[in-house]
Amino acid sequence: MKRHFLAALLSTALLLTACGREAHPSSSASSAASSGTVSLEETPRPAATLFTLAVYPEFSLHPTLAANRANLTLAPLLYEGLFSVDASFQAQPVLCRSYTVSEDKLTWTLTLQPGVTFSDGTPLTGQTVADALNLARSEQGRYKERLAVIAAAAPLEDAPDQLTITLRRSNGSLPLLLDIPIALGGGDRPAGTGPYVLSENGDSLSLTAREGWWQKERPLPAADITLHSVHRSEELIYAFDAGEVSLVDVDLMATNAMGYGGNYQTWDYPTTDFLYLGFNTQEGPCRTLEVRQCLALAVDRNTIASTIYANHAVPAALPVHPSSPLYSRSAAAAVPGYAPEALAARLGELRGLDGELIFLVNSENTAKASAAQLIAYQLEAAGLNVTLQQLPFEDYQQALNQGAFDLYLGETVFTADFDLAPLLSSTGTLNYGGWRLEEADSCLWNLYGAVEDKGNRAEELFTLLNAQTPIVPIIFKNGSVLTQWGRLSGLTPVRGDVFYGLENWTIS
Repeated sequence: MKRHFLAALLSTALLLTACGREAHPSSSASSAASSGTVSLEETPRPAATLFTLAVYPEFSLHPTLAANRANLTLAPLLYEGLFSVDASFQAQPVLCRSYTVSEDKLTWTLTLQPGVTFSDGTPLTGQTVADALNLARSEQGRYKERLAVIAAAAPLEDAPDQLTITLRRSNGSLPLLLDIPIALGGGDRPAGTGPYVLSENGDSLSLTAREGWWQKERPLPAADITLHSVHRSEELIYAFDAGEVSLVDVDLMATNAMGYGGNYQTWDYPTTDFLYLGFNTQEGPCRTLEVRQCLALAVDRNTIASTIYANHAVPAALPVHPSSPLYSRSAAAAVPGYAPEALAARLGELRGLDGELIFLVNSENTAKASAAQLIAYQLEAAGLNVTLQQLPFEDYQQALNQGAFDLYLGETVFTADFDLAPLLSSTGTLNYGGWRLEEADSCLWNLYGAVEDKGNRAEELFTLLNAQTPIVPIIFKNGSVLTQWGRLSGLTPVRGDVFYGLENWTIS
């Protein structure tokens, strides 16, 4: 790798930064909706306002079966979950009024909000919710992997407003997995319990505020929302750039991310999309703890987040989002930061690093490849011989499975409860580095099942990870909502619901 590489890298980062248009208003947590009732007939309906969202009419709008991103963006307007997950990754009750948990954390009994109906008048019951959850965790459901921990979901025979969820293993944070939209049946446009209902007028689609919505005390910023039909991604880009669509939900740092133009505002929100540096702990120099701790000093989290990811990411010293209550400030402070001088000094004390280090990264994502290039440059500047292999995803995955690497730049998306077992347990499907430690498995199990003392269990795990350095956390990516300049204000989007806190919006 040549020394003029850094200039090229920074040029790439500046190009990535130029993709944004405005500063990014930070997301903020919104309080859970009240369960009080005030008739809509007693509350003036908001005046019709020009507010348009995109829809792909030929694709399904089912919130747990659909795959089209634009259609799924609409889901929170039509459907609600048992819980919502706020910007601090805490569960807030929505359709679930209360719950009890068995001592072994395997059986959860949920009581539903009273008086809730779907938009076609069907009452919300334990049976309809159980049916929706079972569909979501079925083979065709989008939430099959997330809900794999559920062994059964069934209504209580003598209590129509209750259901039980039985788990395969104890989980103290099940509500964080249950922000799944509840829909009635498996059709392409099923009824929901949300604030709007889908209306059709010939070939035109729109969303109309529901007269019988159970959260009637929450004001809606628009009585009607026009749906602009698009059929290809190019049409969506054009419609937004031309001002025909008011809002889009995007991952600006995604592979093959679509490029939007025009004059728009950006509203970022935290996600569980995690970028990290992984080591081969079974073979090669990185099987040695001292080597892993030394190489970790080459990771410049702040530059990767601010420059390469254009501030659409937050640095993280732990494998938990800094906004989560699980994130330990003391454990994070104990993690050594970027220290090139210390890296060079420690390399002089280590043996066995004279050979070539194989560093893998998926070549299909520009930001990810640039982050790997920056780390590789820092390692080379300290005197190491690094071969950065930028591979197409299938080849990258094959190399990981074969252990044909010393380092790799990895990315995974956690569930909202930050279940780290797939990445860090001895049998984890994402544990490509082969790190195995019985104490770590015990810590992961204790954290997953904890309810009251979850913070202490997290602290124990992070202390162990800091001592062992099986991976190096780098950043958590942000999602982004783009809106036409000056058209919308008051947005507080969260992961999975860009309309979170909709009652606080103002449409100009």
